[in-house]
Amino acid sequence: MPAACAESGVARVGVFCGARPGARPQHLELAAEFGGALARRGSGLVYGAGGVGIMGAVADAALEAGAPVTGVIPRQLYERERPDESRAEVIVVETMHERKALMYRLAVGFAVLPGGFGTLDELLEVATWNQLGIHRKPLVLVNRGGFFDPLLTLLDNMVGDGFISPDERVVIQVASEVEEALDRLVDPAEGYEPSEAPGDAPNAPVSSILPPSSARTSSMAARGSAESTQRLPTR
Repeated sequence: MPAACAESGVARVGVFCGARPGARPQHLELAAEFGGALARRGSGLVYGAGGVGIMGAVADAALEAGAPVTGVIPRQLYERERPDESRAEVIVVETMHERKALMYRLAVGFAVLPGGFGTLDELLEVATWNQLGIHRKPLVLVNRGGFFDPLLTLLDNMVGDGFISPDERVVIQVASEVEEALDRLVDPAEGYEPSEAPGDAPNAPVSSILPPSSARTSSMAARGSAESTQRLPTR
């Protein structure tokens, strides 16, 4: 684990969500509520490092409430997702695969808030890793206002048509409210192992770790190539 992320005694919850705000204000409100509630539980946040949209809202709320926040972003998305607008610690990696592997390793469990293709990608990959025994970490859709209802219908259809078993279907848990989701993540059900499993993914290489934005003197865009950034070990 990167040394800067290794605050003893702080369990970090991974959040998958959109870099856009969505069409309805309730999505940003949910993100802010989740970030604040997470901090009040004494937990930290691991997320995709975006400083805008749902990502920015959940990180800002967690930081305002005093939670440690770590963002992980591939270099190619640095400008698009604007981590320079976030006050979180930011870890820059080279690829999307490395981003996801590091987030999966740092988090004890995962909450899924509204988002798009990337959010669905992360949700289904974590579910698949649970199915295959690569790790065993709780995964919860925060389904306020029925945002994920069509997805849940699809998953139930997959069970009905024999492509996933009922036992595999429950890997993706559902909560309609923030506190219910956190109950499942911070105090997971018996049988989950929030620490790394022996078969967990290999360490993702880290290009650089940037301090919170208040301590940064420039963005990665101004810093240029990887050779201009500090390289740190991943363990």
